[in-house]
Amino acid sequence: ILVELELDQNAINAAILYRAVREGKVALETIQNDFGEETAKLINGVMQMAAISATHRPFKGSVLGQSQGQIDNVRKMLVTMIDDVRVVLIKLAERTCAIRAVKDASSEKRQRVAREVFDIYAPLAHRLGIGYIKWELEDLSFRYLHSSAYMKIAKLLDERRVDRDSFVKRMTSKLELELENAHIEGEVEGRSKHIYSIWRKMRRKN
Repeated sequence: ILVELELDQNAINAAILYRAVREGKVALETIQNDFGEETAKLINGVMQMAAISATHRPFKGSVLGQSQGQIDNVRKMLVTMIDDVRVVLIKLAERTCAIRAVKDASSEKRQRVAREVFDIYAPLAHRLGIGYIKWELEDLSFRYLHSSAYMKIAKLLDERRVDRDSFVKRMTSKLELELENAHIEGEVEGRSKHIYSIWRKMRRKN
């Protein structure tokens, strides 16, 4: 995930070593000695983010982020305490891996991870402009928080996200050609909606 985001070597090192430090298998001082102060500082920042998320549990109320006041406060705390955006990106990648991995976990763990990811980390991905991570976090969270609605929409779509993306691109190209042939200047934009976004729009539009 972080390589795709083109993060530097210190950030990659920090991401690989973070869990070992978090679980007490390696001391932060050892990381600093072996991998440098910058890597150790990034790991420490990610651990601080995790500590705030664990201490402030805004996810026990409404399932899909409707107790906004408290949740917004946690997001603001996380953003203001971080002076290096790489820390947030490492934590986003870590939570993305976490929610991908809970498929076979207990229902309680799936719900807990999904609520945290939906309320805290999907909005952070949105704030950083990383749409494809936001969409994945929202969809996986939605899958565990509202499984019946998720499955219903997924079955109705009856195609993969990549196929929908391909269809939108073909239609965009076709419309651009039609505009050009009609000597009309214009731009055509489009994107396929992800499952949570479809559900939210269905509710909004009744």
